[in-house]
Amino acid sequence: MHAFVLGGSKNIGYYAALRLLEQGATVTFLLRRTNVFENDEQMQRYVKSGQATLVCGDGLKLEDVQKGWEAALEAGNGSIDVVLFTIGGVPTFQLTKGFVLNPPDLCTRSLLNLFRTIPSLLRDPASQPRFIIVTSRGITPSSHKTLPFALKGFYGTFLAGPHADKLGAERVLAHVMGRPWDAKTADGKVRETVLPTDWHALPGLPARGELKRVVIVRPALLTDGECHGDEAEKTGKAPYKAIAGEIDGGYTVSRRDTAHFIVNGALKDWEKWQGKGVVLVY
Repeated sequence: MHAFVLGGSKNIGYYAALRLLEQGATVTFLLRRTNVFENDEQMQRYVKSGQATLVCGDGLKLEDVQKGWEAALEAGNGSIDVVLFTIGGVPTFQLTKGFVLNPPDLCTRSLLNLFRTIPSLLRDPASQPRFIIVTSRGITPSSHKTLPFALKGFYGTFLAGPHADKLGAERVLAHVMGRPWDAKTADGKVRETVLPTDWHALPGLPARGELKRVVIVRPALLTDGECHGDEAEKTGKAPYKAIAGEIDGGYTVSRRDTAHFIVNGALKDWEKWQGKGVVLVY
């Protein structure tokens, strides 16, 4: 298996990529700084063996993402089995605006660049890789309603900026997957995203419903807690809930357990999850 990973320098993307490498897969990383793993003994082992390929590039730059695809195809001997997209910024806090991303469309623009530069030989349904895209729980009106009361204000106010970016990514995903999209909220207002008005016409963007092999992962509020998934596989007790659709209640899930689901859940049982949006929560 060969994977192309965007957003793998840390957190969910890093933990998932490391799991793939440990299972014998090869991985191509698109990284803004290729020295990010310089002091990482675990990752260095795979870099030195050639199992991990590091490509310098920025998801915000179309030509860099295209270069990443080309390097991944070369490393995968002409094929790419999995594309994992976990790009997300670290918001800064502003007293009057809450948590703000810079740039505000980091995730959305990077995802557009990923889809726009899919190589022609990977666009046919028979040869498309499996795409796993990580967004967030609670960003759509229906999902927001399922949040615990204590989180609704926090999500709606302090995380409004980062979630507008994730909402833009969800809009793009609805398009490429051919999923319905309600452009208005319950009170009749247009659901604003960070997308440009002409985004549908961007060169290279897949047509509506063109991508058949996609799973959206929507974790709850993320923590740096331990992975409970591996131990649970021994005991038979599920460490977290993975629900296709919505689920009421629940507060958090760890980044490590989210990575566990990506590799040991979604990829191992692809037919169960393909085409769905999966909420992860304890």
